[in-house]
Amino acid sequence: MKKEFFNTLEKILYNQNLNQKINDFYNFYDDFKSKKIIFDHSNISVLKECSYEKIKFIHPTRIRRPKFTKSIKSLAQIIHSIAHIEFSAINLALDSAYRFKNLPLNFYQDWLEVVDEEIKHFQFLNQALEQLGYKYGDFFVHDNLDLALKLTKDSLAFRMGVVHRGLEAKGLDANPFVLKKIQTSDNEIKSFLEEILHIILKDEITHVSKGDFWWKFSKGKKENFLSLCKEFKTFSLAGKQLNFEARIQAGFDPLELQQIDKFYNN
Repeated sequence: MKKEFFNTLEKILYNQNLNQKINDFYNFYDDFKSKKIIFDHSNISVLKECSYEKIKFIHPTRIRRPKFTKSIKSLAQIIHSIAHIEFSAINLALDSAYRFKNLPLNFYQDWLEVVDEEIKHFQFLNQALEQLGYKYGDFFVHDNLDLALKLTKDSLAFRMGVVHRGLEAKGLDANPFVLKKIQTSDNEIKSFLEEILHIILKDEITHVSKGDFWWKFSKGKKENFLSLCKEFKTFSLAGKQLNFEARIQAGFDPLELQQIDKFYNN
């Protein structure tokens, strides 16, 4: 008997057992690629907490990010913060595939591909944490990305623009700076972390390009990204220094990037 797409995704999305969540996704994804899934677009989407049972939340302003990676703990904290972004990205992509109905099959293929890659990123980072004697859940994290999920749940254009074209592109901006911070470490794990960050940057460019495509697909003709930046002031959709090269590869226009940079950084 074939699985129903949205009902099955709902169970995966809201499963708080991390290992089971990942295993269930891969079983589902294998069935999806083998065309053993049916779609019932009349399925009603719910909104619940989609966290992991061992995550400890704290207000973003109370999180202290180490400036250096000289100690094992400070290096682990940096890795943990990236791991949390990747874990949140798993849920955001799952939710996008689950929440929005009556779209082309390519839409669902795209976001399941993103989930698959985000899981790999997360697992690499968790492996690095374990080599340092830590694991995901050992440090406090913030829930800004969960807030973004909630605020964009009723609009495909908002979800694609704010989350997948906005916040994910902010990760493109951050990647070179995190890489430089990692390179100051003398820990033997440094080369593995550099490799992970290069993989993440390459994959995230494709993720942002998917967000770019579906945002342009769903937005109104007169809507632009700068208006999203203004409407969603709760979030900063750009880093302090834009990664122009990566953003252009992902679908941003050079003039648009100048406007975004001016809005946030001047």
